[in-house]
Amino acid sequence: MIAIPRQKPVFRFAPSPNGPLHLGHALSAFLNRDMADASGGRFLLRIEDIDLARCTPEFEAGIYTDLEWLGIDWEKPPRRQSEHFAEYQAALSKLIDRGLAYPSFLTRGEVKARVAAFERESGPWPRDPDGSPLYPVDDRDRSEGERREMIASGIKHAWRLDMAKALSQVDTPLSWTETGDGDRGEIVAEPSAWGDVVLSRSDAPSSYHLSVVIDDALQDVTHVVRGLDLFHATAVHRLLQTLMHLPAPVYHHHRLVADSAGRKLSKSDGDTGLAELRKRGLSVADIRHLIGL
Repeated sequence: MIAIPRQKPVFRFAPSPNGPLHLGHALSAFLNRDMADASGGRFLLRIEDIDLARCTPEFEAGIYTDLEWLGIDWEKPPRRQSEHFAEYQAALSKLIDRGLAYPSFLTRGEVKARVAAFERESGPWPRDPDGSPLYPVDDRDRSEGERREMIASGIKHAWRLDMAKALSQVDTPLSWTETGDGDRGEIVAEPSAWGDVVLSRSDAPSSYHLSVVIDDALQDVTHVVRGLDLFHATAVHRLLQTLMHLPAPVYHHHRLVADSAGRKLSKSDGDTGLAELRKRGLSVADIRHLIGL
């Protein structure tokens, strides 16, 4: 019998260069690198720069500087999402051809006004696990002819997943394997809680949801280690993986690093930025202590 070699575990740290790295990023980077080392696996760096308006070369350079200071090395070169828009668009086109995605034309302002008017008269509008209002059904119910006319007229639009149609093509219950700091074991995925999620916008050729599942598959990622703030979004990722016949990694959602007020750290919190802490004279050992490693 020929022995089939077992694939090495593959981990990835995937920051967005839209601000300086902070202590929360350090925790995620260390956990990914440490778990890769402990399992004899690979550690990848991915630059998630699909937001061309906010991501800058300066912030990207800062990521490399901070990781090098932390003593974290990665396989070169890193994958940069902005170099792979064609791959995301090809995947989106297949979903559109299957009737699983539709163009949406309402602006953020129009959605906000619609929700506010509804809540004044009828009570709470349905919201996703992050607290954002679900997108109205107007565009989902348009005819194909009307959609083509609106697109031809030049109206800006996004592409959204038709959640109901997508779920109708899934034969078995969705779930994922979780090993993180919250619930563990086999977690039931409930993507319907997110409504018709965005797959691409006029100013961003791919959404986080779409690009991350494609990247994980193309990079053979076996273990996704990221913050608990993305725990519920995994349901959407499992749906997209199933629709596109992509493998499902093991997920490990780790605790979040909070500020002095108990809030999740933000890139606008300069006092927790790794570059600022380095300027103050903190060592790498100090950083590991601050994040509880």
